[in-house]
Amino acid sequence: MENTQLIDLKAKAIQLLKELITIDSFSKEEDKTADAIGHFLNSESVSFKRIGKNLIAYNFHFNEQKPSILLNSHHDTVKPNVSYTKNPFEAIEEGGKLYGLGSNDAGASLVSLIVTFLFFYPKDIPYNLIFIASAEEEISGQNGISRALEQIPICEVAIVGEPTEMKLAVAEKGLLVIDAVAKGKAGHAARDEGENAIYKAMEDILKVRDFKFKKSSKYLGENKVSATLIKAGQQHNVVPDVCEFTLDVRITDAYTLEEAFEELQSQLQSELKARSFRLQSSFLPEKHKIMEVAIVLGLERFGSPTLSDQALIPFDSVKIGPGKSERSHTADEFIEIKEIEEGIEIYIQLLERYMNHQNTTK
Repeated sequence: MENTQLIDLKAKAIQLLKELITIDSFSKEEDKTADAIGHFLNSESVSFKRIGKNLIAYNFHFNEQKPSILLNSHHDTVKPNVSYTKNPFEAIEEGGKLYGLGSNDAGASLVSLIVTFLFFYPKDIPYNLIFIASAEEEISGQNGISRALEQIPICEVAIVGEPTEMKLAVAEKGLLVIDAVAKGKAGHAARDEGENAIYKAMEDILKVRDFKFKKSSKYLGENKVSATLIKAGQQHNVVPDVCEFTLDVRITDAYTLEEAFEELQSQLQSELKARSFRLQSSFLPEKHKIMEVAIVLGLERFGSPTLSDQALIPFDSVKIGPGKSERSHTADEFIEIKEIEEGIEIYIQLLERYMNHQNTTK
C-alpha cells in the first residue's frame, strides 16, 4: 500500500499540472507559469532563485562538498494548432486522461520532477539535488536553461524530463542548421551567358540527397542531412549568380557538430556557414552509474531523435519522463493520470537507487 506522503505528492502534481494547463506559456512568454511554479514552491516552504523565467531550487541540506544531480524540465509550450477540438487552455479530465496544451510535453514530466524533488527535499541524502524549471526549451532560446546553468555547479548527472514512456534516453541527436551559398556568374539567359548558380546548387543538393556520413551511432544509427530551403534569381531572363539553400543536419553522438560540418564541407563546392554549434548531440558513457541503475530497475534504454534541453547541458545527462513523444505538439494533447503516478514512482526509485548504488564498472 502506498504511504500517505506519496499519495499526497501525486495529488499535488496533478493539481499543479491542471493549473499550468490553464496558463498560456508560449516560448518567451512564460512569466505566468513561472509565477505559478514559484507560488507552488513557496507553498511547500521551498526557497528558489528566479533567473529570468527559469526557476532554480536546491535541496534543504545542500552541501558544496557533495556531488550534485540536476532535475530539469521545461514549462514553455508551442502554440496550439488549428485542429484542436477541445479548449487547449482548459484542463479536462476524462476517462483517466488529462487533456490540455503542454500536458504531455512536458507538463507531466515537470510536475512529476517537482514532487520528486519535494520527496527528497528535507532528507539528508548523499547527493545534492538541484531542480530547474526552464523556459524557452521549445526554441532552444538563449534565455532558457543555458542562462540557468550559469548559476549552478557542474553536476554528476542530469535527469531531463520529457515524454519517453519512462524509458531512459541515453543518447540524443544534435541539430546543425547550415546556410549554403552556391556562386556562379550572372548573364543573359537568351545568349547562354554566365555560370548558373542554380545548377551548381543542384549538383550539391544531389550529393546531399545521397550523402552518407562515415560514422554511425550504436543507439541512434545514421546521421541525417536534408536540403529544406532554396532561393535564387531575380527575374526570368537573367542567369542567377547566387543560389542559397539550407541544410537541416541531425547528428548522432558519433560526431561533434564541428566534425560533421567539416565532413560535409569537404564534399560540397558551395560555401557553408553554420548558424550555431550550440545544439550538440549527447551520449551517456556505457560505464556511467546510471546505466547500471537502469539495468537493475529494468528500464529500457534507447536513443532519442528529438531535441531537448539535454543538447545544452554540458555534463552527462539522460532523458526520461511520463507520456509519449508522438503526442507532443498534436491536437487535443493529453497525458494519462496513471502515467504521472507511475512516473513519480520511477523517478523516486531511480534517484534512490542512484544515490545508494556503488558503481562496479569504474
